[in-house]
Amino acid sequence: MTITLDSLEPALSVRQVLTLERVLAGEPEVVAGASHLDRPVRWVHVAEAADVGVMLTGGEMVLTTGVLLAGDEDKQAEYVRSLHRAEAAAVVLGLGRAFPAAPDVMRRAAERCGLPMVVLHRPFPFAELTEEVQSRLVRRKFAAVSLSEAVRTELTALITAGAPLQRLLDEVARHSACPVVVTNLAHRVLGTAGERPAVDDVLRDWERIARQAGGTEGDGWIRAELGGRGERWGRIVLCGYRGDTATGRLLADRAAEALVLHRMLGGGTACSWEEQSAQSLLTDLVSGVVPARQLLPRARAAGLPVNRRTFVPLVVRDGDPARLERLLRLLGLPGLVAELADGATAVLLSLPRDQDAGALAAHFATRLRTETGPEHTVVAAAEPRAAWDDVPTGLREAQHVADAVADSSAVLDLPPVVRLKDVHLRGLVRLLRDDPHVQSFAERELDGLLRETDEDLLSVLRTYLATGRNKSRTAQLHHVSRPALYRRLESIQVRLGVDLDDFEQAASVHIALLAHDAQQQ
Repeated sequence: MTITLDSLEPALSVRQVLTLERVLAGEPEVVAGASHLDRPVRWVHVAEAADVGVMLTGGEMVLTTGVLLAGDEDKQAEYVRSLHRAEAAAVVLGLGRAFPAAPDVMRRAAERCGLPMVVLHRPFPFAELTEEVQSRLVRRKFAAVSLSEAVRTELTALITAGAPLQRLLDEVARHSACPVVVTNLAHRVLGTAGERPAVDDVLRDWERIARQAGGTEGDGWIRAELGGRGERWGRIVLCGYRGDTATGRLLADRAAEALVLHRMLGGGTACSWEEQSAQSLLTDLVSGVVPARQLLPRARAAGLPVNRRTFVPLVVRDGDPARLERLLRLLGLPGLVAELADGATAVLLSLPRDQDAGALAAHFATRLRTETGPEHTVVAAAEPRAAWDDVPTGLREAQHVADAVADSSAVLDLPPVVRLKDVHLRGLVRLLRDDPHVQSFAERELDGLLRETDEDLLSVLRTYLATGRNKSRTAQLHHVSRPALYRRLESIQVRLGVDLDDFEQAASVHIALLAHDAQQQ
């Protein structure tokens, strides 16, 4: 059976100890420090010595009859002060022969120190109280150790099986029953896990939470550092963890160990986690599966400025994501970069509204093509978007433009930034390629060639139409003589039943061929 945090008893506080059945039998009364009853009790210690403080390590509930303190008010006051210095959780005084009532000196000293002081009005065997509390604490510690080992075993198994970062975070979130966030040292979110609404609530207020998570722990924000060999490179944060802090730290530490191991064995870097985070966000934006409005907290937490910005969606063909990241940093352009499918990389620029988005996109594309060569890189763009909700449509439009010129022979003739108006008929056909009517049209027009799948004739036809029916250029590109080309063109016309010298028929075949090629990609 898997142990989860929900199955563990909450940590015992002074207040909870006082509600135990065996303690209630002693008629406990809080006479000082009532505002500090939520202190955790680490252990219960029976001690009569006046200098008991030197034997404590903090967090103990000290039980005493005060037999060695009776009649000496200085000792009584010092006894309480020594417990305070030792950071004891509370002091419990059993009333009886030594003290028939709570001594004022001890009560006043405890109130000044903020130390909870409890008196028991009925005789009470301290052994029963220590047995009850100690057994509960031991069970708690055993359960925490069991949880720690269970988490370590499960996370190690996932790493050995080659599981991605997200799978590990999902497992940590399942055990902690709260949102889990991984960040770099700049508080940029690299990964999240947990119930989506709760995660979104955390990310929506991430700037404040990041400051809190980076400082002292409190209110359930528990963090563990990520790093090795003396270098820190990130942290994992349990956000709003509802269990006791000690167990939360234990879980966070096990998770941190696993994440460091995952990074080492995967050969990756913290930057690669940033790339995965950007890829997940941009992929969700492109797909449209998740509404853009729901992705806004993730974008903000990932470090993308989103308030009063102009968004420029770009898609780069055959672009190296690392090179694009470096270029954005060099030019000082805020944005996200993520590799999509089929050699395409999405770049989402976020620019101040008073800047010329078109000019900056063109500058970025020109620098990129200068570095890589214009014959190797196509930068496709949609028109700038002023609203975040319009970004998914823009990214899909940029991807469509990039696809439309992917197999074009005219890359060198294109502007630095290619837009929908630059791809003309090829762009329209790409846009409609999945339409059943367009598919039927392409098959009907090219049936004579597709039936026998003559790739050589298809290639000749493709070149002939792309060159504007220039026979000399087509013969040159296919390394054949003009008479040989004429024979092939004649064969094509016979099989298709068309006259390629007729503009309308040639245009119809050209459109069908563009649609056919678009459907194959």
